[in-house]
Amino acid sequence: MSSTFTFYQCQNPQCDFRFPAPAESITLCPRCNSALTSSPPVIHESAPLQQPPKVTSKFEVLLDNIRSVLNVGSMFRTADGAGVSHMHLGGITATPDHPRIAKTGLGAEWSLPWTYHANGVKAAAQLIANGAVLWGLETSPDSIPIYSSGTLPKHLVMVVGSEYAGIDPAIQALCQKIVFLPMAGYKRSLNVAVAFGIAVYALRYQLNYAAK
Repeated sequence: MSSTFTFYQCQNPQCDFRFPAPAESITLCPRCNSALTSSPPVIHESAPLQQPPKVTSKFEVLLDNIRSVLNVGSMFRTADGAGVSHMHLGGITATPDHPRIAKTGLGAEWSLPWTYHANGVKAAAQLIANGAVLWGLETSPDSIPIYSSGTLPKHLVMVVGSEYAGIDPAIQALCQKIVFLPMAGYKRSLNVAVAFGIAVYALRYQLNYAAK
């Protein structure tokens, strides 16, 4: 997939605004309305599709009570890119039927199998009964850094809970491990979709290479 863009630069030295826009789509500076110079159009191409190494391991996700619809869409897009096999949506977590998910999912919300569960605790218990091992992404006294989580199970379900309330304590009690992302700054946590993206890629690739 490719798109053609031109980099424009404002000729007004007091403005000096430089920005990309679709080729031949603009004639005046949007910042000060002065004339523009432009570079030759460039073609921006996506990287070739590369699948993670093929393994027999299953990697699923349980999103329980994620409040923001836009975060859910973003998490679907990330999960699609990382090779997650199934999305379990619990409680107030929006499903792909919600019209606003497409704003951040950009179609990825329909690329993954998903199941909605009104009760996330019951869903977690059923996943365990089906042979899955649950790991929660959460900051708590029992959390361990994600990079020291050790050997990953053959059927892993990563649990992500409410950005404000955290993972439901009844689901935490069912998790074999609770992992967290180390934080070096003033803030002690990340946006839930950002944290999900870091964790899902870290575990997905660790899962693949550990299972070789």
